[in-house]
Amino acid sequence: MTSTTTISAIDFAGYTIPRLGLGCMALSIEGRPAYSTAVATIHSALDAGVRYLDTAWSYYLPRYSPQSHNNASRLEQSDYGERLVHEAVTTWDGPQQDVLIASKIGWSRTVDQYGTYGWQADARPETIIAQAKESAQRLGVESLGLLYSHCDDPNVPYEDQMGAFRQLVDEGVARTIGISRVDNHNIDVAHHILGKALVAVQNQFSPSYPDPLHTMDHCKALNLAFVCWSPLGGFLDPVDAGAYDAFKKVAQRRGISYQRVVLAWELSRCETLITIPSARNPHEIQDSFAATQLLLTEEELSQLP
Repeated sequence: MTSTTTISAIDFAGYTIPRLGLGCMALSIEGRPAYSTAVATIHSALDAGVRYLDTAWSYYLPRYSPQSHNNASRLEQSDYGERLVHEAVTTWDGPQQDVLIASKIGWSRTVDQYGTYGWQADARPETIIAQAKESAQRLGVESLGLLYSHCDDPNVPYEDQMGAFRQLVDEGVARTIGISRVDNHNIDVAHHILGKALVAVQNQFSPSYPDPLHTMDHCKALNLAFVCWSPLGGFLDPVDAGAYDAFKKVAQRRGISYQRVVLAWELSRCETLITIPSARNPHEIQDSFAATQLLLTEEELSQLP
């Protein structure tokens, strides 16, 4: 049987990184582990070989206040997620200069009086500019290596949103830009306005969410990296567990976790795909990063979607 290797690195946003990073949302929002465990998880990821950490301005837990506008006033914000990543990297005994830290802006958290958390888009140009500068300060850098638009705010023309990111690049606040939660039209608009500064599209992709808008193919055509969030199905929304049955069969024969098989399959789909699984402890990210060393045979791949 011929084997297909997923061992590879990619030149991305000025760094050479393995194609599997760490998504840091699970370390920062509801259900998050203790701060010390979160730092240990990031250290474990870096020790394993991860060189891409993905966080966001909105990775925090707001506090409810009846006086808050839409229950998400700036007085209730926290810098938890970005501060966590900054502290973890600066306390890591390794080549810190090789680590790409990406953040995302244009989305905030909400919470109501019953403790129900949510999300709220705010990608007005003035918000984008302000949050980008806050992110740079929190991460301890003069210029962000990679900055994402977290979503398309339906209340703001996408051209205006991308114009603000163009300004951030021109001013040196960010060196490269990514966009997230977008369709192919958004990608074309961003590509036209940002040009070579646009390097990535971060969209959901997994066996239970197989890119229905075909944005991965569009990224291939434009030579953009496709970064998949919730690559194992996610933990905030319901997941079709049946979509993972074939992966579990391969994993059982291999004697490994099905999550590792899923990640290796994703890496086999596209040479410019980067997958960023979450983890809440060192074991989970160690298991996930082992997918970069997993050889799936052509026969095994034929049994998968």
